[in-house]
Amino acid sequence: MDSLTQIVLGAAVGEAAIGKKIGNKAMLWGAIAGTIPDLDVIAKWFYDDITANELHRGFSHSILFSIIMAPILGWLVAKLYKNKEANWKDWTILMFLGLFTHPILDAFTTWGTQLFWPLGYKVAFKNIFVVDPLYTIPFLVLVLTAMFYKRTSKKRRTLNNLGLISSSIYLLITLGLKWYTYQKFQNGLENQNIAYKEIQTKPTALNSLLWTANVETESSFRIGYYSVLDADDHIRFSEFPKHHHLLGKMAEDPLISRLIKLSDGWYTIEKKNTTIYFNDLRFGQLGVDTDASRFVFSYELFYDDNGKLHAKERERKMEDATPMLKKLFTRVFGDKS
Repeated sequence: MDSLTQIVLGAAVGEAAIGKKIGNKAMLWGAIAGTIPDLDVIAKWFYDDITANELHRGFSHSILFSIIMAPILGWLVAKLYKNKEANWKDWTILMFLGLFTHPILDAFTTWGTQLFWPLGYKVAFKNIFVVDPLYTIPFLVLVLTAMFYKRTSKKRRTLNNLGLISSSIYLLITLGLKWYTYQKFQNGLENQNIAYKEIQTKPTALNSLLWTANVETESSFRIGYYSVLDADDHIRFSEFPKHHHLLGKMAEDPLISRLIKLSDGWYTIEKKNTTIYFNDLRFGQLGVDTDASRFVFSYELFYDDNGKLHAKERERKMEDATPMLKKLFTRVFGDKS
């Protein structure tokens, strides 16, 4: 999830852990603990795009990391305050909850997380977008309100617990919506006699009403959209040929194997003029115009002067964001025009 959401969740679990003992310090350090796993983004400063994406949500998002770091960070904070009301054990519990709930929440997103690192398996339920205002804003309001009550106040604990409970219920609702829309996509494919190998579904940006499906067929991928507010169940599936043969001799390069692993095999190859692009389909398109939109993650493949193959992430134009968001929210409310 986005940084703000992780800060709110961290603050809430910090308060639930030892807020009654130390008040807002628990929220502060819970928020800090909830942010720490995402410090792996600094890999982009030192590595190429592919390596940085491979490292993201790896060790720092694992159970092992939480177990190792919680007592260390707990000891450091206990030394900092020397507060008799909260000892090393209290701080360790707070740090563990802040560190561990971060990857647990990330596991519900499309990217997923390597909870069981060093095993390569990613846990990804794909039922909530990385930024979802309906999850974050009510949670944020409740936690901020709780801050203004004394640490011993019953109302403070009630507000904080309400934030944790309501946000968790919302996650359960999105799981239900995922199941419901999956059936719609499956029925749509069967009604159109489209033979497929696998379906992956996920919500679109900033909401949980409009869902998209990536569908693998023998020679192509299909992408469709369905809103729970649609007037009918007909779904148009746009087709994107795999074109894997366009890689040519590049297919033998280890970099391509890494890209295929990173995309879980959900990729197309695109050729524009003389430039070859590797499109990672897992995170969908920039917009909801299935026939025209670029993919969120797309890499330009090229050889340097020494004959080494590189993959550079294609730049996303921020000026395109506003019209895309307008089309997105029009489509959310069932307008298929």
